[in-house]
Amino acid sequence: MVGKNTKNRSPLLPDRHPIQDFFICDVTDAIPKDDMGSMEHPIFSLATKPDLTIREYEHNGTKIAIVPSTLGLATIHDKDILIYCISQLIAKMKTGAAPSRTLHIKAHDLLVSTNRNIDGRGYEQLIAALERLRGTSIKTNIRTGGLENTSGFGLIDSWNVMRHTESGRMSEMRVNLSDWVYNAVTKHEVLTLHRDYFRLRKPIERRIYELARKHCGQQETWKASVELLLKKSGSKSSDKEFRRAVRELAETNHLPDYSVAFDAEADMVTFYNRGSMKPVAANDAWSGFLDNRGYEDARNAAPGWDVYQLEQEWRIWLGENEIVPKQPEKHFAKFCATWFEKRGRP
Repeated sequence: MVGKNTKNRSPLLPDRHPIQDFFICDVTDAIPKDDMGSMEHPIFSLATKPDLTIREYEHNGTKIAIVPSTLGLATIHDKDILIYCISQLIAKMKTGAAPSRTLHIKAHDLLVSTNRNIDGRGYEQLIAALERLRGTSIKTNIRTGGLENTSGFGLIDSWNVMRHTESGRMSEMRVNLSDWVYNAVTKHEVLTLHRDYFRLRKPIERRIYELARKHCGQQETWKASVELLLKKSGSKSSDKEFRRAVRELAETNHLPDYSVAFDAEADMVTFYNRGSMKPVAANDAWSGFLDNRGYEDARNAAPGWDVYQLEQEWRIWLGENEIVPKQPEKHFAKFCATWFEKRGRP
């Protein structure tokens, strides 16, 4: 039986750690990023209890098998750790630092940035989440960075925690990302998340937000059938339970970035951009100039493509990702090479 407090509570978790001066130019300035592969496909479990089932999924030629460890599949709340690591890696890359698969992070900063409790239980849950991330094995042919990866891998390769000897709390964590995740990040196959993502209580709501962020993006609207949403979500809920969850989400309308409308008669869900996800205006993009060698290298990197068209795509992409290139010509050539790698000749 659901108690009164549960019925009346906010659909959003409390903002446990309002931004403080200590974090403004440090942790909280690393905008949360998410890799596109796991946003598109249901890799993470939405269960609140250990999920020991092997899951198989296929859509548009992409096949995925997710195999749990004895502790169960990595959950969508465990994914907070991965999002935080991705965000830190992106932040370092923006400063021009060489990327590395190994990240040294402060456990306290991770908990604060992902809106988690910072008591002893919060640290214990962090250890369990790291182990589930390491133990979950994936076999897939998802394309990242223009490459089709058909091997098996984990979400993280390894982790290590150092503790304070007196308090017993963690002081520093070392996380080694898997090649798949690292490749996706270094190829900039990431999207920005709203900070209130970490305040969403229900796993299914986090998953629906990911799908809206991926498919609606900066468009005004995106429509999907309930059947497709259920398939993409990876939820084990019945059709009836899933429709009820979507209906409640539309009624409370608390999803970040997008409002939700549910048409029960048509069995369709429409996501409307609230305006927080805006296309990058021309004056928001990098406004520097490229020299002739830059265009020449770009033509060699993407034969057959109009380099001036690619330049506009590149400049918009720089603005979306808040990047100011230190070596614009090399950066543009690399962008064109990745573009060609993904799309081939026009």
